[in-house]
Amino acid sequence: MSQSVLPVPPSPSPQRVRPSGAGERIARAVEAGKRPVALLAGCGVLWWAVAAAELVEPYLVPSPGATLDVLTGKAGYLWHHTWVTTYETLLGFLIASVVGVFAAVVMVRSSAVERTLYPLLLFAQVVPKIAVAPLFVVWLGFGITPKILIAVLIAFFPVVISMVTGLKAVDPEMLQLSATMGAKPWQTFVKIRFPASLPHLFSGLKVAVTLAVTGAVVGEFVGANEGLGYVILQANGNLDTPMLFAGLLVMSLIGVVLFALVEAAEKLLLPWHASRRDTDVTTTY
Repeated sequence: MSQSVLPVPPSPSPQRVRPSGAGERIARAVEAGKRPVALLAGCGVLWWAVAAAELVEPYLVPSPGATLDVLTGKAGYLWHHTWVTTYETLLGFLIASVVGVFAAVVMVRSSAVERTLYPLLLFAQVVPKIAVAPLFVVWLGFGITPKILIAVLIAFFPVVISMVTGLKAVDPEMLQLSATMGAKPWQTFVKIRFPASLPHLFSGLKVAVTLAVTGAVVGEFVGANEGLGYVILQANGNLDTPMLFAGLLVMSLIGVVLFALVEAAEKLLLPWHASRRDTDVTTTY
């Protein structure tokens, strides 16, 4: 009597989802931006409704039209002060990034240095920058240096903490494998530690670049004759709320643009990281 053999179904083969094209990426970006744009539009409509209904006095909350008139009518004036604040922000951010990465590397390499510097860094972070800004003006004058220094101080801490976290988060087995294969310490740092710490570093950089804008403006509040902080302070003293709102909007725009630039650099430099993968994954069905 013959025994029948049931056919064995073929094993499922992995199917690799093809990377999406540029059109699909643009569509996803548009889809992701719908809600933020809708929220901003809703805030704008609410602002216009409050001003049109005269629920608040115009010298307290100007209308969107009055603010737009200032942005267009005094574009040259605002552009000059915007460039000054942007320059201070970028220079302070770059200095904080370089010094912060170097300090983090030294702290990770030496536990004694970490135990010495960490309390000082924490102390410097919790001290209100608006309280020490007048001292910098007294010591360094009314030039651009105090503003850059405040931007450095306020952006330094996130860079150091994120970099230290990234350098310490490296898989110990990778370090052991590197040592087993005879890699020198600097080779281990360049090939393993530093690349593995980049996702953490960019998280800190995105926070630091927005804080650098705040630091530059705080320095301008204390003592300056140019910059958006100066514009906002003068507009507040003159009860020129359209100019005040215009300065605040431009300052916010600087922070958003710089944040987007850092995030774009992260996508460009870290395409291998899990947070940057789209649909290019291997799946089985």
